[in-house]
Amino acid sequence: MASQLPERMSALELRASASLATLFALRMLGLFLILPVFAVHAQRLEGGGNHLLVGIALGAYGLTQGILQIPFGMAADRYGRKRVIVFGLVLFAIGSFVAAAADDIYLTIAGRSIQGTGAIAAAVMALAADLTREQHRTKAMAAIGSSIGLTFALSLTAAPALYRAIGMGGIFALTGVLALAGIWVTLGVVPAEPAEHLDLSRRVEPASLGSVLRNVDLLRLNFGIFALHSMQMAIFVVIPLALVKHAALPVGEHWQVYLAVVLVSFALMMPPILWGERRGKGKMVFMGSIALMLAVQVAGFVFHHSLASLVSMLLGFFLAFNILEAMLPSLTTRIAPPSARGTAIGVFNTTQALGLFAGGAAGGALMQNYGEGAVFVFGIALIALWLLIAAPMRVPGQVRSRSFELKRVADAVALRDQLVGLKGVRDAVISPERGVATLTVYPDKFDENEVRRLLGLGGEA
Repeated sequence: MASQLPERMSALELRASASLATLFALRMLGLFLILPVFAVHAQRLEGGGNHLLVGIALGAYGLTQGILQIPFGMAADRYGRKRVIVFGLVLFAIGSFVAAAADDIYLTIAGRSIQGTGAIAAAVMALAADLTREQHRTKAMAAIGSSIGLTFALSLTAAPALYRAIGMGGIFALTGVLALAGIWVTLGVVPAEPAEHLDLSRRVEPASLGSVLRNVDLLRLNFGIFALHSMQMAIFVVIPLALVKHAALPVGEHWQVYLAVVLVSFALMMPPILWGERRGKGKMVFMGSIALMLAVQVAGFVFHHSLASLVSMLLGFFLAFNILEAMLPSLTTRIAPPSARGTAIGVFNTTQALGLFAGGAAGGALMQNYGEGAVFVFGIALIALWLLIAAPMRVPGQVRSRSFELKRVADAVALRDQLVGLKGVRDAVISPERGVATLTVYPDKFDENEVRRLLGLGGEA
């Protein structure tokens, strides 16, 4: 007889989601803390008067991340998630301490590049997938995605005060300490890895990377995360300098602006997300947030010469950024085929990291050669293109889990393939030893009678 499984997350799933989001937050806080102050500080470094080199220093992290993200994900599959996470955090800490000791822009770039070699994002998300059931995986991924937006906002609020108290070298050293704290969280707080990562009823598909790269909706999301983080890095070549130049606000007082807009943006971000989830209007919220980000870039180009205009622009930026940062990884895990989900996450994280590098380099080059306005024109073009690319995207509906009795199973792999081929079935896990088939389904499309006939249960639900 069919039954609907409980929809609440277990204690282990809650602990896994919270601890992995905390781990990600510690890592991203270490990355983002330099954004609000580095463009101003770099002018004191040897070679720091060149805006292109400043942009490269901001984005170098993303380049090495982009190169190593998929190899680290593959290593996590082979050697275990936690080993790879700890190794990556050690590399990040080393790079942080190198940058802390730098007195020129070139050693800073080297330190940032070493930071980026600790490409743990794919391993963290893979571990989250290992520790959560399908029906709760989107919640876990959304928690991790939201931690990025939260730490970005927190870093912008805290960094100016930290810069005034401990300087740029102190901030880089603090990022190294945060990475070491992340090791403690990984080993002492995150639940143990499952002994078996593989469901034997699933086939390993050598062509999964190709299938991910051919999935048009995943490509749209990959471009989206690339555009979002490119624009993020580019405008923060401009914003700290604009607050000093146009608003006459010393860098040590920037935290007042960031704190105000961060608090208001977080108060405003939840209602549209919850409304979209409850009313099935997720795509409307998603597209509306991209449109808001486009409006922010236009406003930045036209009205970035006063404190009031800069504050308004930052409020719109944070609101759109936080919503999109929470939705993009969640959508990726929902759209990706179950057999290629890990590969899809690896590609997603790679394009995110490359966006960090591209945005920093582009923002620095445009600022150096054409001035502030050119950076906002870059953002306008990039986000407008994203809006056009995202428009045809199909957003899957909410999923539910159903369990069915198994009488006999001659070939678990073949049975799973048949179940997944049925209308409305997203995924299936066959457990012959327990006599149960667990299906993840789209309730509005699912036909339970087809499943019952295939399983030989007879009768109608």
